[in-house]
Amino acid sequence: MRDPLLPPPSRRPDVEDDFADGPDPALWVAHYLPHWTTPDRSAARFDVAADSLRLRIDEAQLDWRPEDAPLRVSNLQTGVFSGPLGSTRGTHRHRPDGLSVRTETPARLLWAPRSGRVDITVSASTDEGAMLAAWLVGTEHERAEDAGEICIFEIDAEAVGSSTVARTGIKAHGDPGLRTDMAEVTLPFDAARPHTWTAIWGAGETVIGCEGVVVRRIPQAPDCPLFLLVDLFEVGGRGGSYPKTARLHRVRGWSGA
Repeated sequence: MRDPLLPPPSRRPDVEDDFADGPDPALWVAHYLPHWTTPDRSAARFDVAADSLRLRIDEAQLDWRPEDAPLRVSNLQTGVFSGPLGSTRGTHRHRPDGLSVRTETPARLLWAPRSGRVDITVSASTDEGAMLAAWLVGTEHERAEDAGEICIFEIDAEAVGSSTVARTGIKAHGDPGLRTDMAEVTLPFDAARPHTWTAIWGAGETVIGCEGVVVRRIPQAPDCPLFLLVDLFEVGGRGGSYPKTARLHRVRGWSGA
């Protein structure tokens, strides 16, 4: 029997979006790490459905970077930061093979809490080669060492069924205060239907939950400002039918919760 999650704070969320009118521009940047690539490659594809925002991978969509092909992504994130053109400074230096700034991106910290809680309601993709993910990643705008990540979930389309396997945990990405601790968890339902993930972090602990129960309790947490990223990837090359889609229904966040 898994422990129940703590209820959300009684106060109103600091940020909230139900995507009824598309992504709130006061909260979201509709590009994936735009400083490491070019705008035509980083821009998200999406449309507004009756009860959600539908993230899309379109057939003609470009790879995020030519060096990473095949890899296409539609992403929303709660801010951006980069160093000057040609530098190696920028949010989420997740590759060790020479990322450098191709599009200088002025810092925008739309929501970047050091601790808090976020609840994310999504419907995962079942399209061939797709993966839906949500991460909290170090902004790196204060220190390059603030690079750690809370992986709230990564769900491969092939892992979705009557039960669903997801990856979740911590990725250090060179942050000296963290160690990578990832694990697979099994959810007793079809994650293609709407369901809610939760991350609560701060004071040296990260709690990750799904549908109101704790799925992981990790005795470490990033101690720096974090952006939230929610993204749909195509990771195995072109194939199957298009568009490939996943749905984002609601996000609520509390800083310092």
